[in-house]
Amino acid sequence: MTDQQDLRRGESRSAENSSSVVVDLKEYKQSKDPPPVTFHRRELDAILWIYGRMVGDGEWRDYAIDHLKDRAIFSVFKRSGEMPLFRIEKNPRLAAKQGAYSVINTHGVILKRGHELQQVLKVFNKVLKLVET
Repeated sequence: MTDQQDLRRGESRSAENSSSVVVDLKEYKQSKDPPPVTFHRRELDAILWIYGRMVGDGEWRDYAIDHLKDRAIFSVFKRSGEMPLFRIEKNPRLAAKQGAYSVINTHGVILKRGHELQQVLKVFNKVLKLVET
């Protein structure tokens, strides 16, 4: 409700009496901060499948997901109070270069990097060894 009287048909308010501002929606959206980078459902399915397997083996116990402006990070922990054992990162800026996905260990060393998440996650596959008795 306003204190102004209703307009009759054909009348218009002068610009000096009007307090409304018209903003182009496209310009408004571009001026806002971009949304954070996130993992898609299929990416999370693949990561959580590996996570579940490692939890079952007793190697991992906790995880954290961070959605930042420039990348998304899935961190896995042995204990929740420690540094992450591994970080699975998605960085779209590197998609055309080295690949958007990477696995990084506690010391910051990139263990594997690539364009496809499934290929990068193969770093967690254990190699079976033949043991002779």
